[in-house]
Amino acid sequence: MKWPKMKIRFRRVDVERVLITCSAVLVLLLSVSGRGGESEPYEEPLEDIPQAEVAVSAQQQDMQQTVVYYEDGDGYLVPVQRDVARQDGIAKATLNLMVQSARNDMDAARLGLTPVVPEGTTFDLDISQGHARVDMSHQVLEAADKAQEENLRTAIVWALTEFDTVKDVDFLVDGKKRDTLTHGTNISGSYTRVGLNQEEPAQETFAGGEEVQVYFPAQDGRLLVPVSRTIYGSDDVATAVFEFLRGPKEDSGLETPLPESAQLLGVSVKDGVVTINFSSDFTKIAEQSDGGVQAMRALMMTCTRYPGIKKVKILVDGEPYQMPVSDVPTFANVASEVAEQFPEVMTIE
Repeated sequence: MKWPKMKIRFRRVDVERVLITCSAVLVLLLSVSGRGGESEPYEEPLEDIPQAEVAVSAQQQDMQQTVVYYEDGDGYLVPVQRDVARQDGIAKATLNLMVQSARNDMDAARLGLTPVVPEGTTFDLDISQGHARVDMSHQVLEAADKAQEENLRTAIVWALTEFDTVKDVDFLVDGKKRDTLTHGTNISGSYTRVGLNQEEPAQETFAGGEEVQVYFPAQDGRLLVPVSRTIYGSDDVATAVFEFLRGPKEDSGLETPLPESAQLLGVSVKDGVVTINFSSDFTKIAEQSDGGVQAMRALMMTCTRYPGIKKVKILVDGEPYQMPVSDVPTFANVASEVAEQFPEVMTIE
């Protein structure tokens, strides 16, 4: 008789619990059997026990943070803060994390993202007086289409300008200047960090328009996505909060973070604290599946990208509102936090 093929799905956390339980039972059995013998109990020297633990602890502490840019399923570039081993040449190491490979693909997939630089691409990097010159190997010419080319160019520029030592970026391919990549993406100039996930304007753009960057949650709630929106006014924190309240475009694939009925009553800035006063309908964020955590993190990241702003204080009809997160934001997308909140599913066939 041929038995039907079955698939059993386990969450990673369930597998870990089973392994921990089995280990505990094994230790208990060994301790019980040891008591039945007449030999003297063996006691490991105390000084031998902590050494491995100290080594592991030191290894964990010898890490540093860097920001990489991956692509999501809708084509948006998403910044992710990752912990990597402390090393010289961290800027080049950051670029290497964005190249498609078995390891990088797996790390990005845990977050629901993909690397954007074609497989096999290598980098030579020179940074001097605020200028970064990136020499990419010929594999960069193998991007699938212009959309990937534009995203890889932008991802490299934004990843490098995360470092205080880099203000703009120039590109070479195999040591030579090129005007364009394979599908026509321009790489002939010097690039600064503008236009991350540019939103198509609802109407024709006129002279004098500026860009404001706001963060919105992705539809699955895992990540926050920055969007650059053209406005006809000043790029300041009050304008950013107003655009945040408006939410993303309907066809964007992003979520509106605040209730549509909520109204903005005022924005003020003093001593590094931005105070935002909303109408009473703002409290409906507590009804969201995560209690409004991602909405608040998106609002704080939208505000704190402006120089000098360190904290965000929320008022509702003029009264202090207890936020579901700290008023001092962490980075928008922290890789370890995202992976912990959304553990992958293991499949055994």
